[in-house]
Amino acid sequence: MHQRAYERQCTAEEQRHTSAKSAIGKPKLTLFALALGTFAIGTGEFGSNGIIQLFASDLDVSIPVATYAITAYAVGVMVGSPAITLLAARVNRRTLLLGLILLFLVGNGLSALAPNIALLVVFRFVAGSVQGAFFGAGAVVAAYVYGPGKGGKAFATVMGGLTVATIFGSPLGTFIGQHAGWSVMYWTVVAVGLLAGTALVAWLPRTDDLRGSSITNELGALRRVNVWLMVAVAALGISSIFAVYTFIGPFVTDAAGRDATLIPIALAVFGIGMAVGNTLGGRVADRYEHRGLIWGYGGVLAVLALIGVAGSDLVILLPCLFGVGATMMLAIPTIQVRLTTFAPDAPTLMGALNLAALNLANSLGAIGGAITLDAGWGTLSTVWAGAILTTAGLLLYILTVALARPVQLPAVARPVSHFVETKG
Repeated sequence: MHQRAYERQCTAEEQRHTSAKSAIGKPKLTLFALALGTFAIGTGEFGSNGIIQLFASDLDVSIPVATYAITAYAVGVMVGSPAITLLAARVNRRTLLLGLILLFLVGNGLSALAPNIALLVVFRFVAGSVQGAFFGAGAVVAAYVYGPGKGGKAFATVMGGLTVATIFGSPLGTFIGQHAGWSVMYWTVVAVGLLAGTALVAWLPRTDDLRGSSITNELGALRRVNVWLMVAVAALGISSIFAVYTFIGPFVTDAAGRDATLIPIALAVFGIGMAVGNTLGGRVADRYEHRGLIWGYGGVLAVLALIGVAGSDLVILLPCLFGVGATMMLAIPTIQVRLTTFAPDAPTLMGALNLAALNLANSLGAIGGAITLDAGWGTLSTVWAGAILTTAGLLLYILTVALARPVQLPAVARPVSHFVETKG
């Protein structure tokens, strides 16, 4: 009986592979729709940082109080996204993505209407709760489009929208907020989200291949030590990117002694580095098991040291900002692939956890940098806080996670997860 069931499952898998291309329809448009969705999400996230002074003034609160709205978004990613992923474990990934983009529209629309800081905090939490789950489900769909062995490239494609948001979306959103009001910035994000939603409805494949799995599988992944070790590696290691990004303004004006008008240029250079590193990182993650992370973390440590020593010279600072963005993004697709090898039966949840780890890294990097500044060690001292955290993440990876073996599942236990398998 069990043998017959196994044979039927194997036959179904073969049929699924041969019919996948026809089910996808227009693969390039599917990938574009996913990237457009993450672009909208990234614009809403990073654009909020650029209008914090505006909504603080309009809602009659101090800047420190206004930051609660930014923090609430990050908490939404760290807490809300994994929770949504678990609750929607059985939902087809297409249906899940459409539901998430709808929730994204609601969260940002309500943010634009918020009459006070308390409700804005709540609405930003709602908007943040979408991000990790969208990236996780989006990576599964992208991996289905690319086919087996392309999990790194798939995640990099989904992340591509976020990196483009740091180059264009965030500066444009900030510009709109400054000239038309902070609420208009959120309405602009809603408009982009509507375009993304329309594209997702039109171009996401309709197929049972993208069905979810049981919540037991998802919860079982959370009991694996290697998953949590990898989350710790991500949170510690990636924190250095935020120990730099958070303080780019002071780097330019205080350390380099240049005019504030150069800050957008510095941010764009950083974003371009992220885009380049993300593209390379997807390819490296699919070819090599460890190199993307080790090269990325090792490379950023060298760049951070250069900033710490000579970053007061703008000619050195700008290429280094590109280098920090590129080296860190080189590592992130490998983190996703490694997470999935430890929990191949819960790829969507692993994507949500990866984004949760990145938001935790955001907090760690900013806090570490603030500590060095409060200690009076100078504007560029934030990079040393980032270097310490990244070194800890790299050592943790080398001593524990790099030695761990991936989880192997029998064919009968594989729903969507087999599309995100990678080499090694």
